[in-house]
Amino acid sequence: MIDVIEKLLILQDRDRHILRVQTELAHIGPERESLQAKAAGTQAILDAAKTRGKQIESDRKKLELEVESKKQQIEKYGNQQFQTKKNEEYRALAHEIENCKGDIRKLDDQQIELMEQAEVAQKEVAAAAVAAAAARKVVEDQIGNLAAREKNLEKELAELEANRAQLAAGVEESARGRYERLRKTKGSNVVVSVEHGVCGGCHMKLTTQTMVQCRGQNEVVGCINCGRILYYTRDMDIVAAD
Repeated sequence: MIDVIEKLLILQDRDRHILRVQTELAHIGPERESLQAKAAGTQAILDAAKTRGKQIESDRKKLELEVESKKQQIEKYGNQQFQTKKNEEYRALAHEIENCKGDIRKLDDQQIELMEQAEVAQKEVAAAAVAAAAARKVVEDQIGNLAAREKNLEKELAELEANRAQLAAGVEESARGRYERLRKTKGSNVVVSVEHGVCGGCHMKLTTQTMVQCRGQNEVVGCINCGRILYYTRDMDIVAAD
């Protein structure tokens, strides 16, 4: 294998390594957002439970005020009964008093129901608080791990890119330019092997002349179909023979 091909293969391997690290780094942001959304979801459940509990307490206090208002009306109607001398007015006031007492009984029933709901709501808040705290702890730990991994990957990427620049500088200019142009369209599969007479990139059959040029190992040879840079080793002959 000619020297320039060996250098291009090393460069290509480094580019593939860089791509893997970049891909892993690109996934960290979405992972972090997913974890944060998970924590936010459990917190939202807790907030909703608290809001429901507050609403129940607010409704119960309103009922208490209504009961107090009805009691004041009963007292007022009772005073009016003592003051009236007309049987018709007395009976009418007595009827209003009974209506108020009936309303109070209904309000008391509603308060009992709300108290039961409040007890359930308190249990829901307690359970949601435990779940939210547990989720927050897990998420904080996982986000911390992500941050450490992100830092390590960024450091690794910087080292790889610095080393990549050195490797690229060691490749003959025309071959390097050819490689870089192909990389824009072929990705990380630019320098490919020749096996069983086909290109390792596009898998199209190569011409006899191309095969001869590859075996000669005197020049950089490209696939006439896809343009990728080809390389050939004697080990491939052994594999083919097997």
